[in-house]
Amino acid sequence: MQLDWDKTINEILAEKLACQACGALGDQMVVGYTREPSAAEFAARCRDCTDKSDCDARKLVVVCEPCARVHRVNGELMDETGMMTMMLEECRRNLEDSIDYLSTYWKEETDVSYDDMQKGLHEVDPELFREEDAWRLKLEEEYLQLHRWFREHGIPIPDPGWRSEYVEEVIGLGYTTLLGD
Repeated sequence: MQLDWDKTINEILAEKLACQACGALGDQMVVGYTREPSAAEFAARCRDCTDKSDCDARKLVVVCEPCARVHRVNGELMDETGMMTMMLEECRRNLEDSIDYLSTYWKEETDVSYDDMQKGLHEVDPELFREEDAWRLKLEEEYLQLHRWFREHGIPIPDPGWRSEYVEEVIGLGYTTLLGD
């Protein structure tokens, strides 16, 4: 009898979650947030950060219960669908924050004259606009990957109307989006 080891391993690991901190596998993991600097070493959104030594940013993590205690994770035990829903919601929040920044928040954080406040960021500081817009596009690509996961698994998209509202806001501001037209 010949075994297809790749198929067998994939079947065993299907729907298993891996702890981002220690690599332990399980059917459920604690999915939640922490501000512990130690979590910057494994949190997905912190991968590209250069200085992780004293990071107190709020991080979404997926960890086993022992690691949740160590890293003080405020979360809940979830299966794969719960985790993907949390990741989708986090991505949506980040996209909303990004578009809010591009539309208005930048005016509060940069030294812009009162007369320039009616202009767009792309007119006042094209370099900063390119950086922020690149971040938004990266988030949109992540959103599309998460969206595809739900489709591939036959699971309804949580709050499906969110996407069209986001697209309308982005287009209304005069920007392009990967999420539709």
